[in-house]
Amino acid sequence: MITMMRYFVGISILVSSYNQAAAFVQKPCRMATKGSTTKFSTTQLCNKDDTYAAADEDASSQDNQRRKLLSIAPIYTLPFLLGGENTASAAVPTSTVQQTNVVALSPAASALCADSEEEARISIFERVAPSVVYIDTFKQKQDVFSTDIMEIPIGSGSGFIWDNEGHIVTNFHVIQQAKSAQIAILTPNNGIKSSSSAAIEPAYTSVRPGALGSNGSTTFKDFTRTVYKARVVGVDPTKDIAVLKVDNEDNSPIKQLRPIQLGTSTGLRVGQGSLAIGNPFGLDHTLTTGVISGIGREVKSPSGRPISNVIQTDAAINPGNSGGPLLDSKGRVIGMATAIYSPSGASAGIGFAVPVDTVKYIVTQLIENGQIVRPLLGVNILDSKQSRQTLGITKGVLILEVKPGTPAAAAGLKGIRRTESGIIEIGDIIIAVDGTSIEKEGDLFKAIEDYKPGDTVKVTVNRPQIEVTESGEPEIKLKEITFSVKLIASDDSTFIQK
Repeated sequence: MITMMRYFVGISILVSSYNQAAAFVQKPCRMATKGSTTKFSTTQLCNKDDTYAAADEDASSQDNQRRKLLSIAPIYTLPFLLGGENTASAAVPTSTVQQTNVVALSPAASALCADSEEEARISIFERVAPSVVYIDTFKQKQDVFSTDIMEIPIGSGSGFIWDNEGHIVTNFHVIQQAKSAQIAILTPNNGIKSSSSAAIEPAYTSVRPGALGSNGSTTFKDFTRTVYKARVVGVDPTKDIAVLKVDNEDNSPIKQLRPIQLGTSTGLRVGQGSLAIGNPFGLDHTLTTGVISGIGREVKSPSGRPISNVIQTDAAINPGNSGGPLLDSKGRVIGMATAIYSPSGASAGIGFAVPVDTVKYIVTQLIENGQIVRPLLGVNILDSKQSRQTLGITKGVLILEVKPGTPAAAAGLKGIRRTESGIIEIGDIIIAVDGTSIEKEGDLFKAIEDYKPGDTVKVTVNRPQIEVTESGEPEIKLKEITFSVKLIASDDSTFIQK
């Protein structure tokens, strides 16, 4: 009887040893924190394909311990199988194997194992999507068979809710050709129809079927998609920014708006994660992901002036994404989608966004003043491409005209003029502003916009002068001169009227 008991005990120990060794096959999730490995509960353990798999050195260490357990298992069980009274204690080695508490992963637990990056993206989308709006734009056209004026849809775009007052931020080019605009917003009301006095019913929309907040949508089943008429608060074509506003008929704010969370574009680094939410091709609230591919880029605005410090991303941006937010990995706005580089017109992995720090400044000015007041020199200039082709000017910006009565005229700057004898004299060529080299007009715009109206800057020019050589022949030479010029405001009546 005792022999049989020893036999069964020995078999139990052997099976237990093999089970402990097999337990080391399961690998615990590893946190991204450098130098630390964290064991999770059953629902957090990941399989071998998980992004956060255990490090190679941990796996190697666990394999070594498994082999040790398998090798000493017969030594544990041999005394019980042979039947010795005191041999069991003598056979056990003095050194013990340190056991790591690891929870074995079952198939059910594997199904519950969630990728933390995936969960973060889902959380960001569900939090930010209600702050992103769908914009339809219209133009007016007279009916052929009557005198009625009809509104014809001409395009769509994206935007985002700026504040609880109902301000909506988008691109200027989204509404540039429009006479009116409608904005569709997701508002949380537990499926109850919005009672806002400004809501349009029935409302036209170019959104494709299956829109979020519409019948059949499960992602935002507690949200209702409501369409409002929008009015323009202010625009800035030079930065491709426009501010619209939606409110009730009595101008009171619409309730339950969800303003987007703003971040900063300062300190961005290439390689950081980025997410874009917008309405490409009528597919509302589309999420795309990528990385920041470049910073400090430059694109041309609708006014022809360059937008500097633009963010480049490979997150897919397509027609309809314009005006939508570009987010960081925490769901904060770092830019506003504005342009793509593509030979086909669709996303080629090169998209651009106006940095949010620029957006903040422009939007604040537009809400407060309805316009952007910029510093100006008070001169008209010639396009640098034309000056190179026609006059051979390879560096700098040629002044065409200096407005009378401006500080630039008082300082002594000169534009192109015709002398009494009919000879055309070339004006001053701006080559530097406060030491910043000026190669083309884009450089001049960027150098000036860092200042405020009323600031004084040192403008360095090359002034063509005719000198007579020793042989008595006239020769044109460039003389470098520096002037102190007080900048005027873009809404200065002295500049506008003359």
